[in-house]
Amino acid sequence: MAPPRTNDVGNPGATRRSLLAGVTAFGALGAAGCSRVATASSAHGGDLLNRLKAQGVVRLGIAGEIPFGYIDKNGELTGEAPELAKVVFKRLGVDRVQPVPTEFGSLIPGLNSQQFDVVSAGMYINQERCEQVIFSDPDYQMLDSFIVRAGNPKDLHDYRDIVAKKARFATGTGYAEIQYAVEAGYRQSDILIVPDQVAGMNAVEAGRVDAFAGTALTTREVVRSSRKTEATKPFAPLVKGRPHVDGGGFAFRSAETALRDAFNAELKRMKENGELLRILRPFGFTPAEMTDMTAKELCAG
Repeated sequence: MAPPRTNDVGNPGATRRSLLAGVTAFGALGAAGCSRVATASSAHGGDLLNRLKAQGVVRLGIAGEIPFGYIDKNGELTGEAPELAKVVFKRLGVDRVQPVPTEFGSLIPGLNSQQFDVVSAGMYINQERCEQVIFSDPDYQMLDSFIVRAGNPKDLHDYRDIVAKKARFATGTGYAEIQYAVEAGYRQSDILIVPDQVAGMNAVEAGRVDAFAGTALTTREVVRSSRKTEATKPFAPLVKGRPHVDGGGFAFRSAETALRDAFNAELKRMKENGELLRILRPFGFTPAEMTDMTAKELCAG
């Protein structure tokens, strides 16, 4: 992410990372769509890849989120996922990508109702979503981090510190970090919910809270504009007593395993030769965000 996300692209990062996104308001529609797209070709992995090659274009569902997938100020499609998609699909014989912007919660239902061919939005891979779609292996992993006052005067490094030191705590609307804090023992009613990481940094600067939790990528980018705050070292939150690392990837309709497998093969090569990091680095990703996790692992929870 070169610049911090701004409010002109909606609620940055919130529903993308929510543990329940795509399952709540739109869950029934997504499940219904999944049942409708099963075809006779599904036993052979689907025929979407061949159709995309013939058409010469793949439609990408995006959610207008910097740095994951968005339309820039020049009207061009960009973001870590679309830029990766451009390279992978070109190598699969599909020359062009076409963005289909939608709200984040509409991505899985839109995919399953065939409004677009692939979700290209840096979507976190979790058990609930894996019941509705299939995923590529993750192209990135994500740890958490806090925005704190410069010097980290309360010495806050993870959610257990927040609880033990009775720190005033904030995070974003729908963020997975809400559940992570509650899991550590923080009372949900005491969490200050703000629209995004910029509002979170402002709350820390103003002394309204001691820490704001977000992804390591977004926190380190947003504090670049502040002399009063800093981002803590990335850490893995505990879920059911175990360190939890999120990973994001591309979503495909459940029948289209052939396309998913071809995509994964190209992605694996790009991970091994370092090309993946070169594509993602302009959007704020570092070697710490590279991963060898698989979709199977993440779907298992």
